[in-house]
Amino acid sequence: MTYAALGGTASAPTDHQRRHQRAWYWYDWANSAYVTTTATVLFSPYLTSVAKKAACPDQPSDVACHTNLHVLGIPIAPGSLAPYTLTISTIVSALILIYVGAIADRSRHPTRLLGGFAWVGSAAACLMFFVAGSNWQLGVLLLIVGNLCLGSSLVVYDALLCRIAVPDDRDKVSSRGWALGYLGGGLLLALNLVLLTAYESFGLSYGTAIRTSLLSAGAWWAVFTLVPVLGLRDVTGTTATPVAREAGVIGGSIRQLVTTFRDLRHYPHTLMFLLAYLFFNDGIQTVIGSSSLYGKEELKFTDSQLIITILLVQFVAFGGALLFGRLAGHFGAWRVVLYSLGLWTLVVALAFFVPTGSYPLWLALAVLIGIVLGGSQALSRSLYSQMVPRGRETEYFSLYQAMERGTSWFGTLLFGLVYQFAHSYRLSIIALVVFFVLGAALLSRVDMRRGILDAGNQLPAVL
Repeated sequence: MTYAALGGTASAPTDHQRRHQRAWYWYDWANSAYVTTTATVLFSPYLTSVAKKAACPDQPSDVACHTNLHVLGIPIAPGSLAPYTLTISTIVSALILIYVGAIADRSRHPTRLLGGFAWVGSAAACLMFFVAGSNWQLGVLLLIVGNLCLGSSLVVYDALLCRIAVPDDRDKVSSRGWALGYLGGGLLLALNLVLLTAYESFGLSYGTAIRTSLLSAGAWWAVFTLVPVLGLRDVTGTTATPVAREAGVIGGSIRQLVTTFRDLRHYPHTLMFLLAYLFFNDGIQTVIGSSSLYGKEELKFTDSQLIITILLVQFVAFGGALLFGRLAGHFGAWRVVLYSLGLWTLVVALAFFVPTGSYPLWLALAVLIGIVLGGSQALSRSLYSQMVPRGRETEYFSLYQAMERGTSWFGTLLFGLVYQFAHSYRLSIIALVVFFVLGAALLSRVDMRRGILDAGNQLPAVL
């Protein structure tokens, strides 16, 4: 069933559509536990501490370790291992996710794929409990698997937006999904803050408390994925771009993938949006992925302070996503996203100047991040959905996810390289400004009206 294909004007959603939308929201709630607790807050600093223990086993954890690890003969500073791992995971994702989208659009039951990817990823997240001592290799492998499965599930999930909401509803529906995700991620993180603050009361060591928190994020992801998988089980795959039966799912997917790249040149504004997203989302993802590492290693905040910071961001972002959804209804999503990139540039510049140990200023910056974070991501998703050719949603959203990862490794790689040679994360943060400036410049050249019409879609009331 594809509501976008039903034609007609955008009217109030039916009860059937609302039921699908409510089920759809819950995958944002489910995966945000992993994104927040594991990918954003705990795992990068924890993997760094494990790597330091492996490289400098007799040295206190709060002392800088200048002995390198060696991976395939390549010297790796322990402080660079987490950024480098994120770099590898994003490169692998960029190569694989486009193919995932081609397969998903051939599938009759896309929610089964959503569940499959989510549950493999959540299993990897749960297994992070066993990353202990100096076993950094297991941590690297599980982080790559978890991030790849997250991206693959989001390809399917984001494309479902086109099937459960008509054009005029998508900004609102996308924003509500992001808002619920920030609320769910923040709730689990709050529970983990209690565990990490009072771990001795539970009879745990601090390391075990961190590993238990990682386990909880994987379990949360797995359990709540049941809601969208079951609630959207009657949303079927598209047959708008059929392939020969004898080609099969794999062969047909490869043929369709070739066709997608060939046809993309006929949608120049969709392509321009993808290029803009490729750059500005790199800046956003690097800020998200490196914030806890920057706060702990450069600004010397404790894990508890960092968790409080992320909690603040999560709950402010809940309101920010809803606020941006309302602003989009009045001013248009394209304009709101463009202005948000100016705010992101300000955030990065201010982060560079936050003095070491200045926690009140850090929290003020967190509020600003929370306001702009959810809205810019939610509206980017709904904007792109308007310019996707009808019947090829998953395929084109695989390009969207691939673009997210296509240069995301530039930011994490830059973080790793600067630390490798300068031993300062502060010097690398300011370089992120270039991603927001380039992204804004490209987005300003996107003609949304032309792009939507070129894709054969209905124009929303407000652009």
